Amino acid sequence: QVQLVESGGGSVQAGGSLRLSCAAPHSSYCMAWFRQAPGKEREGVAAIDSYSRITYDDSAKGRFTVSRDYAKKILYLQLNSLKPQDTAMYYCAAVWPTVVGGDWRCPQMALAQAQYNIWGQGTQVTVSS
Repeated sequence: QVQLVESGGGSVQAGGSLRLSCAAPHSSYCMAWFRQAPGKEREGVAAIDSYSRITYDDSAKGRFTVSRDYAKKILYLQLNSLKPQDTAMYYCAAVWPTVVGGDWRCPQMALAQAQYNIWGQGTQVTVSS
């Protein structure tokens, strides 16, 4: 059974930074970060495919950076200039790409949680003002 393991969460003050990590089972997976704040629905933050094509939610642009170390099979999310509204449980998600004519394709709706079928347990990020 494929598992994802997140790490790197913690408590920081507003303006601080954290780097989240997710150990992935294989470097070919389409991967993404989601977050869920208390009382809110889970939302997509950033996605990256096996060709390093990246999609960001508007809330993440300019502050968060998603990256992958394909050799180590680790997904990262660098969180900078954190705000109290970034407080949430952050989840790593993955789905195997669809192969079409030799092209490995990730979901077009890269930040839609329904597109992913493998999830981690989450890592908590708390930002205080």
